[in-house]
Amino acid sequence: MNKISAYFRDSYKELVEKVTWPAWEQLQQSTMIVLGATLVITLMVGIMDFAAGNALKFIYSLFAK
Repeated sequence: MNKISAYFRDSYKELVEKVTWPAWEQLQQSTMIVLGATLVITLMVGIMDFAAGNALKFIYSLFAK
């Protein structure tokens, strides 16, 4: 039990004293970058999915009787 309490005490101390937290402006900027990148990647995956689906439909239609 002593090791667990020491772990939590040390973790709290590290979070309060040693971690450098970003400024609010930097946090907002990083969030916007992540959101933008997520939207771009989502759009790219959607386009690739649409293209692959249509390509497979075309290939299947060549062999359909």
